[in-house]
Amino acid sequence: MNTAAATQMLKAGAAYFGLVFGSGFLLGCIRVPLLVPRLGERLAELLEMPIQFIVIVFAARYVVRRFRLPADTMTRVGVGLVALGLAIAAELLLAVAMSDRSLGQYIASRDPVSGSVYLLMLLVFALLPLALARR
Repeated sequence: MNTAAATQMLKAGAAYFGLVFGSGFLLGCIRVPLLVPRLGERLAELLEMPIQFIVIVFAARYVVRRFRLPADTMTRVGVGLVALGLAIAAELLLAVAMSDRSLGQYIASRDPVSGSVYLLMLLVFALLPLALARR
């Protein structure tokens, strides 16, 4: 892979991360103060997941078109992995910075149901640029 292709992959991954993480942050600003007290953390997170899935689909489509990503597996997986790495790093950094818990305590505090769905959504997030190439 040449330097231009690697730079394109990094830029596309960062843009994909920014779109999805930014929308997730906004949804969290609604979910935490408005839904969690009324519905509980599990249900509030589960209700957010379909909206986030739609955002992921639109963001992946946008990034693929905007950056004119080639349909090859290496590029598409690379974009997804860059975005995934940034998303995990940002979430863990924010979780530790915004609470008095350690990283281990934060991970242990995740709801087993909504946390499992979240992990599945991360997998979808990482693989969707590749899946769009297969259409």
